[in-house]
Amino acid sequence: MNRFKTGELEAQPGTEIMAQGTSSTHLFTCLTGMGLRYTTLEDGQRQVIGFVLPGDFIGLQAGVMLEMSHSVEASTHMRLCTFNRSDLWTLFRSHPERAYDLTRLAALEERFLGDALAVVGQMDARAKVAWAFHRIYSRLAAVNLGAADRVPMPYRQQDLADALGLSLVHTNKVLARLRQDQVATWSDGKLTIHDIQRLAKIAQVDDQAPTTRPLI
Repeated sequence: MNRFKTGELEAQPGTEIMAQGTSSTHLFTCLTGMGLRYTTLEDGQRQVIGFVLPGDFIGLQAGVMLEMSHSVEASTHMRLCTFNRSDLWTLFRSHPERAYDLTRLAALEERFLGDALAVVGQMDARAKVAWAFHRIYSRLAAVNLGAADRVPMPYRQQDLADALGLSLVHTNKVLARLRQDQVATWSDGKLTIHDIQRLAKIAQVDDQAPTTRPLI
């Protein structure tokens, strides 16, 4: 892995790390910080399709299909481990156990997209927001970024609304209700979970340890 790694990249908030419709000579692992995955529609509007969290591998799509179908942007200061895309096939030939980890990551992302589609298509607004909060909280707590039931969540309400197919006004109302019910509070870039069992029940998910994700 040390041979596969070529260095590290520092990205400031707002920096476009990978661009939709383009190729890239590098692949990345997010070491610290958070970002957004989004696609730009033909009319110029931006649709958030996911969040980049520490431990996420970025650019596998470009590595295999040679072109990104979405963009990745830093929401906070990010530190990324960089790899040469041209070395990807060498990794598959010489280190099959690590190549399997990449395949597993792709399968986990496919599973997440299926879950997210079901959430956006079938759940009400309160359940959608609770599901997003539960997922983000669980992922960040798993990499030791949680303290006293609180994790960083440095996104805009508009980002969350876009990702869940909600209006900003509706999202704001749901956030207020979750706060008033002492389930979860999101303010000043921090997400505090007051009652994880109630949150899981609203989100219609099992409150269990998150699936172990390999780190590339």
